[in-house]
Amino acid sequence: MLRILCVRFSSIGDVLLTTPLVRALHRRHPDAELHFVTKRAMAPLVVENPHLTRVIELEPHERITDLARRLRALGPTHGLDLHGSVRSQALRWLVPCPWSGYSKRKLARTTLIATKINIYGTQVPVPERYFEAARALDVAPDGGPPEFFLAPSARAHLKHWLTDIGLDQKPFAVIAPGAAHATKRWPTEHWQALTERLHQVGYGVVAVGGPADRELVSALGAHVINVAGEFTLQETGACLARAAVVVSGDTGVMHMATGVGTPVVALFGPTVEPFGFFPYTRRAAVLERDLGCRPCSAMGTERCPLGHHRCLEEILPDEVAAAVQRLVA
Repeated sequence: MLRILCVRFSSIGDVLLTTPLVRALHRRHPDAELHFVTKRAMAPLVVENPHLTRVIELEPHERITDLARRLRALGPTHGLDLHGSVRSQALRWLVPCPWSGYSKRKLARTTLIATKINIYGTQVPVPERYFEAARALDVAPDGGPPEFFLAPSARAHLKHWLTDIGLDQKPFAVIAPGAAHATKRWPTEHWQALTERLHQVGYGVVAVGGPADRELVSALGAHVINVAGEFTLQETGACLARAAVVVSGDTGVMHMATGVGTPVVALFGPTVEPFGFFPYTRRAAVLERDLGCRPCSAMGTERCPLGHHRCLEEILPDEVAAAVQRLVA
């Protein structure tokens, strides 16, 4: 019997982008045990996934040797390293079974950032790169999007919340203004103008994110319902699933939206498509600027290296509002 470990410890988008592979593995090997190994904080992203046998959580402060002991007890037949980190490499040493991984294209990424020369060759999105780790298991991408399955309790919570705030009978948009690094954040004044336009055409506006985003969202005006830091990952997913559209930067929320099937307008600044993280769905519009300084980093930085931040400054609210209207038409 096949017992397959799928190891991806973090982060939100990266975990969700493994789910096309999980789906393909289950369909090709329906009798196999599929065990997903991730951090406890990321487990809500996959815990309801029906293609998985079990989600194994790396507890906070747990030693990798203790996690390895738990994994060895499963008797795995295959280990898929979908992270390529020091910890996942340690598991490859500590859990005896055939292991395989995928290429992160680090040389191509570094070359593109440093010289603007693209040596990626054939452009392969990250969800399809993960399939490299499963070459021996006879699976291929089906072209479908990531999947973020929601618990009934999360949907029920969201339904009651929408009723309480009067959005249960009104279309609403979700925005995600935050990002871990400043150069991935669309300017606050652009968000303010966009939310005003959305309000004028009849949308409610709900802003999601982490606790660190609450202050940023509070500056966007009275039209915006601020739930940043209040919802769990599952509740956030339920909110995205009920939304008419999502507007986000290159963040985990963007991939959560594709995982629940909601159209998304994605704003890309310092990062570019060859990195592999564009929305993996047809129900998306990507807005970006063709500038000679892009890409300037792999994951964003705290300030624009050239001091102008044109990559996101020049994506104007009217353009984003028009993209929203096209997606929901």
